[in-house]
Amino acid sequence: MNSNEQNFTIQHVAEVTGLSVYTLRYYERIGLIHHIDRIENTHRRYSQDDIGWIEFLNKLRTTGMTIQQMKAYADLQRLGDISLPERLELLKMHRDEVERHMRELHEYMEVICYKIDFYQGVVDEQKLLTP
Repeated sequence: MNSNEQNFTIQHVAEVTGLSVYTLRYYERIGLIHHIDRIENTHRRYSQDDIGWIEFLNKLRTTGMTIQQMKAYADLQRLGDISLPERLELLKMHRDEVERHMRELHEYMEVICYKIDFYQGVVDEQKLLTP
């Protein structure tokens, strides 16, 4: 790590990313996060690039990518530009799955809105009939 580069403690990274310290250590242990540099006292020191990577992983996870798929992506990313076609394909497949899920959620939302409108109509009618 460049000595001029700002570095952050695991507690700070947990705060910024919303992940627990345990999860950050787990992600490092399984290879989602590369081995994090440590200072003399063995405390991890994360760079801004590390935080950016973790935030990207959060987006993948939040959109439903499995840990196994994230691990496959991380492994490909470490191979460098030679793995761009595979990473592109993995992300396209994930995008398609997210879009399918969003369409499904939209359909569910329409049903919920229909019920709300129906119940609101019943409640409004009851108010008119109640003296």
